[in-house]
Amino acid sequence: MKVRKRHKVADHSGSSFDSFLDEHGIREEVEAVAIKRVLAWQIGQAMRQQRITKAELARRMHTSRPSVDRLLDPDSASVTLETMNRAANAVGKRLRVFLEGEEAVA
Repeated sequence: MKVRKRHKVADHSGSSFDSFLDEHGIREEVEAVAIKRVLAWQIGQAMRQQRITKAELARRMHTSRPSVDRLLDPDSASVTLETMNRAANAVGKRLRVFLEGEEAVA
């Protein structure tokens, strides 16, 4: 009879999702991907509302259609803040970036 080894499973009950991500060393990466996905979704929503095609967005941004595809791809993390800002401006929006922390800065 073959005995199977039991692997110890980490008990995360009662811990926060942030502490789970910290424990695995992936919090910053997960947050960056989530932010990029939200921004891409918001740009896409504005495009749909205004009936702007990808080709038209590329023209307004002075870039290529493949660049717009990367911008709107939720899995592509290789988009700069400058590109996001140009996309926001191209759909009549303003990109705002700020640092969040315990101390408030006006």
